[in-house]
Amino acid sequence: MTLADCDRVAEIRVRGWQSAYRGLIPQDHLDALSVRADAARRREHLERAGAEVVNLVAERAGTVVGWACHGPYREGDARTADAELYALYVDAGEFGTGVGRALFQETVRQVSVRGPRRLYLWVLKGNVRARRFYERAGLRADGVEEPFEVSGVAVPEVRYAGEVGG
Repeated sequence: MTLADCDRVAEIRVRGWQSAYRGLIPQDHLDALSVRADAARRREHLERAGAEVVNLVAERAGTVVGWACHGPYREGDARTADAELYALYVDAGEFGTGVGRALFQETVRQVSVRGPRRLYLWVLKGNVRARRFYERAGLRADGVEEPFEVSGVAVPEVRYAGEVGG
């Protein structure tokens, strides 16, 4: 991913939230999401990220159609020897085309080369589509849940984990 990709990645991410989280997160919060503000955050994160944080994009015909980001697992403020998939978003028009699977497989490949044995990720408990995707990819909810609140509404997250090598 480059700085030039940030606007498109932000568009995919914001539209992804607005679609996937409809009915899970208060609509006024989803409506207030800004592609421009998210793109600025993506640029800031990309510029500050160390070598341990990897941002990947998938392109089709020169257009970014998906984004994934991974790095060390975050245990509070500490980083562990395990890996975490921080984000994986695909343009809605590309659902079912293998873009998400390709981004996930490349994430697993890169994590395996770096040495971590386990990959974790957090997903909203009610995000059934994403949960099925990760389960088909071989990850499993490990029983750990974390409270998450948006605009005063509880939207708990569940942790998924899987072996990736080492």
